[in-house]
Amino acid sequence: MNLILLGPPGAGKGTQAKRLEQRHNLIQLSTGDMLRAAVASGSEIGRKAKEVMDAGHLVPDELIIAMISDRIEQDDCAKGFILDGFPRTTRQAEALDAMLAEKGMKLHSVIEMKVNEDILVDRIIGRYICATCGAGYHDRYLRPKVAGVCDNCGGTEFRRRADDTEDTVRTRLAAYHTQTAPILPYYQGKGVLQAVDGMAGIDEVTDQIEQVLGAA
Repeated sequence: MNLILLGPPGAGKGTQAKRLEQRHNLIQLSTGDMLRAAVASGSEIGRKAKEVMDAGHLVPDELIIAMISDRIEQDDCAKGFILDGFPRTTRQAEALDAMLAEKGMKLHSVIEMKVNEDILVDRIIGRYICATCGAGYHDRYLRPKVAGVCDNCGGTEFRRRADDTEDTVRTRLAAYHTQTAPILPYYQGKGVLQAVDGMAGIDEVTDQIEQVLGAA
């Protein structure tokens, strides 16, 4: 079962991908992580990618597709994969489909996590984590039981992501609409696009995704 999760930053794709990994023995593939691993390995693809990045350029689609192609042939991807952060453009989506077709593979579902953006912004800018154990909290929705003390480990230091500001989040949302959202009609035309309510509770979103997969 090969899946793509789509949705703007903060929609909860990472959380749901981890659950899908555990439930269905799939592998979450982050192109960023794969690039770093390829460069560290010194493989031919990694060397080419490093040259491009060292020159200050974006890694071309052809290299990304080649990297994904190599990765999904590894044994741990035998049950399938979940793509995270790719594709971002219709051209990339077409190249991915072509590569999978060459291997006799296909995408089973492309799941869009729909969100209310104003609520999403509030959700993102209010979040913070324990600096010791990484437990997550929110100014409004999930405060520690004792103010300033982590429920999980008793730590008293917390931190926020530097880019979790309203201006930055709005910019990221605008980039998503400009760059990635246009691929939704492409996958809709392929008959593999399904939408779930990304604003629902985490367990409810998981249930919606399972219903989509059960019908695929």
